[in-house]
Amino acid sequence: MSVEKELRGISGWGMVIGSIVLTVVSVAGIISGVRDHSPAMAVAWIPGVVLTLLAMSGFAVVNPNEARLVTLFGVYKGTMRQPGFWWVNPLTTRRRLSLRIRNFESSKLKVNDRDANPIEIGAVVVWRLVDTFEAAFNVDDYENFMHVQTEAALRNLATSYPYDAHDEAMISLRLSAGVVAERLCQEIQERLTKAGIEVIEARISHLAYAPEIAGVMLRRQQAAAVISARQKIVEGAVGMVEMALQELSRKGVVTLDEERKAAMVSNLMVVLCSDRGVEPVVNAGSLYQ
Repeated sequence: MSVEKELRGISGWGMVIGSIVLTVVSVAGIISGVRDHSPAMAVAWIPGVVLTLLAMSGFAVVNPNEARLVTLFGVYKGTMRQPGFWWVNPLTTRRRLSLRIRNFESSKLKVNDRDANPIEIGAVVVWRLVDTFEAAFNVDDYENFMHVQTEAALRNLATSYPYDAHDEAMISLRLSAGVVAERLCQEIQERLTKAGIEVIEARISHLAYAPEIAGVMLRRQQAAAVISARQKIVEGAVGMVEMALQELSRKGVVTLDEERKAAMVSNLMVVLCSDRGVEPVVNAGSLYQ
C-alpha cells in the first residue's frame, strides 16, 4: 500500500510574472502580425496565449492546517502541506483536505450493558486527519466512516461493562469514567487508523438508563445508597458505644453489671442509629427502678 508523500509546488508568484510576460509578448506578436498583414505571424503567437490561459489553472493556495492532495489522470502525485501560493501541473486534480482538529458528538444510542440493562449512551470524539492518502483512497468517505466506526466502538464498549458496579473494585460505565474513556479512545483509534485519522480524545457525554427502567433502577440506587449509609452509621455507632464503655470503666465513673451494660448499649444504639431525634425518659428513682 502507498503512503502519503510530500509534494512541493513551484512558487505561484514567479509563475504569475511569467504568465504576464508571456501574455504581453503573445498579444503584442498577434497585434504586430495583424498590423503587418502577416496571418502566419499572428497565428504563431496564439499558442502563447493558450498556454498562458492553461497555466493559470495550475495555481493553488494552501492555507494553514490544510492540505491539497494532487493526482494526475488517476495517479497519486503527492500532498501539498506547506502553506502558501503555489503552482503545479494544470492538468492535475487537487483535492482540498482540512487538517484542523474537529469534534464529533455521537447520537444517543440505546444499547444493553453487560448486565443486559437497556441504557442510553453517547460520546464526544476529538480527532484530526494525519494521512491524506489513506483518508482519500482507503475509504469512500472518511468523515462518514469515522462517524459509523465511532458509534460501533461505543456500542461494543457499552456491552463490555455494567452501568453501575456493586463492587468498588469492578469497572463500571458510571463510576470508572477515566478507565472507560481510555478504553473507548483506544478502540476508536484501532478502527480509524486505516482511514488516516488520529483520535486525540474520546469521552462519554451522555449516560443514563433507558426510560422504561429508569424509575426502577433509581429506586434500586437509592436502596443501595441507604444500605451503604446504614452500614457506615452502624459501624460508627458500635465504635462510639465501645469507646463510651471503656472510658466509663477506666475512669471509674460508674460500675455496671452485664444487664445494665446491655441496656446502655441498646439505648446508645437507638440514639445513634435512629432516623429521627429521640425523646429521653428521665428516671427519677434509683438506677434499678
